[in-house]
Amino acid sequence: MNPTSFDAVGSVAREQIETAQQNVYKSFEEVSKLQKDNWDAMVASSQIWAKGAEMIGKAWMGFAHESMENAASAAKALVGVKTLREAVDLQTDLAKGNFDKFVAESTKISETVVKVANDAMEPIAARMNVNVEKIFKPAAA
Repeated sequence: MNPTSFDAVGSVAREQIETAQQNVYKSFEEVSKLQKDNWDAMVASSQIWAKGAEMIGKAWMGFAHESMENAASAAKALVGVKTLREAVDLQTDLAKGNFDKFVAESTKISETVVKVANDAMEPIAARMNVNVEKIFKPAAA
């Protein structure tokens, strides 16, 4: 065997190995960055959910507190009624007011829940779009 051809084969093999190693390293870096960005999106989404849950919890607690105050006021008012008709009217007004307030607060909180869910999904949806582009980009090229 000719030493020059052996050296040439060895040189070509070394170049191919180095190129393959560089490609593997580059692919590893890309996958690592992709995973880090995906994780960052999950963290951002979780933070949005946590803040939203806190906000919703405070809204429900405020509503419950207000309802308790209204009930205490109604109880005091009931003590001062002079007729059964006054008591019935007071109870009716209280029940109607509580129901209307409950519907209004429930609607407001439901809208907040939907907004928080949409906001929390934004970082994940953005990452999904990037991931899909990365997956199908080589196929389209």
